[in-house]
Amino acid sequence: MKETKELTPKQIVAELDKYIVGQDKAKRAVAVALRNRYRRRMLSDDLKEEVIPKNILMIGPTGVGKTEIARRLANLANAPFTKVEATKFTEVGYVGRDVDSMVRDLVQRAVAMVEAEKIEEVKPIAEQRALERILDILEPPARRSSQAQVPRQWMESIQSAMGHLFPGTGNPPPPIEIQQEEEEEEPIDEYTRDQVERKERIRDRLRAQLLAGELDDKEIYIEVEDSSMPHFQVFGQQGLEEMGMDVSGMLGNLFPKRRKRKQVTVAEAKGILAEEEAHNMIDQEAITREAIERAEQTGIIFVDEMDKIAGREKEGGPQVSREGVQRDILPIIEGSTVVTKFGPVSTNHILFIAAGAFHVTKPSDLIPELQGRLPIRVELDSLTEDDFVRILTEPRNALVRQYTELLAVEGVKVEFTDDGIREIAKIASEVNSAMENI
Repeated sequence: MKETKELTPKQIVAELDKYIVGQDKAKRAVAVALRNRYRRRMLSDDLKEEVIPKNILMIGPTGVGKTEIARRLANLANAPFTKVEATKFTEVGYVGRDVDSMVRDLVQRAVAMVEAEKIEEVKPIAEQRALERILDILEPPARRSSQAQVPRQWMESIQSAMGHLFPGTGNPPPPIEIQQEEEEEEPIDEYTRDQVERKERIRDRLRAQLLAGELDDKEIYIEVEDSSMPHFQVFGQQGLEEMGMDVSGMLGNLFPKRRKRKQVTVAEAKGILAEEEAHNMIDQEAITREAIERAEQTGIIFVDEMDKIAGREKEGGPQVSREGVQRDILPIIEGSTVVTKFGPVSTNHILFIAAGAFHVTKPSDLIPELQGRLPIRVELDSLTEDDFVRILTEPRNALVRQYTELLAVEGVKVEFTDDGIREIAKIASEVNSAMENI
């Protein structure tokens, strides 16, 4: 498949067609929005900041593909994506999630994406280091010196302790001469050389067995970082989240990193140690910077159930104002800076795709300012019997293929005839109509 930057809107629609049946208008709208992002990045810096994304409002019943279109678009663009429900938010001042949390969720996804990519880049080296650590456990490397080397700090400590044993004497003990370690290796005798060569041969044989998986079931003890820390609660996690505080990170820095001994199989040790080595090799600050940049420039936030917060509240009653939630969402979509535990994040160029069935309410029931920030409206079609037939057969991972492969695991061979597929589609269409397109 071509890189996203090389895909024209027509080609983007073709990629979406592999997974989603119908809804051509919605596909074209998101394809143009994605292509415009690439075009904006090609502009000069002064003009680039003036071009804002054309956010989209999808209108259609449940199950017609609104969420799937947005999710597949994000996968196609390799962009951070998060889905939120507008009904989960509450107006500022009430108990519940605040609207800024959607941006925090997006950045969290972006960090996870970038971190996974960086770990994949260093994976071969990390696996090699993990292999050497396992070898050190199975067969420690040989010492090349026939005499034990005493560290300088130990000798100095011994000398200091001896000085305290002779207080008030005019003749302190003579200083211990500490030989400087030369760069060249100390000559070793024939016996030591044979021991070293023997150790190396054993390690080479074990290395070959490790690579072949012959030792995977063998149990060993490894030392890994203990990620747990004393558990205590200051106040609610949501309050910390709203202030953009990374309390777990701050407390983690207060306590020294501990290591614990763990009994695992060699196969498990390969994965555990490789993951630890990979995390030690990557630069977390660089990952955070890149993740914030990616979230700001390519992030996609899908806000579902917008119809549930449309319209004015009935007079009376203790429920939270839906219009208040709309007014809280408005500055996020307009463009603002949200403080997260990773740093401030600008929402100026994040693409927002709102969606709702709008059975009871209409898009015009949204506050005018919010309507203006969702300039592209797309109505998705209800699914017909023919659409259900296509859904069962056309997508790359169609349901018919999924169930055929699932039953094949049990040794059961199932074939779906065209008449059978048509009957399934007919029943689904009738039930869907009776249940108001849900």
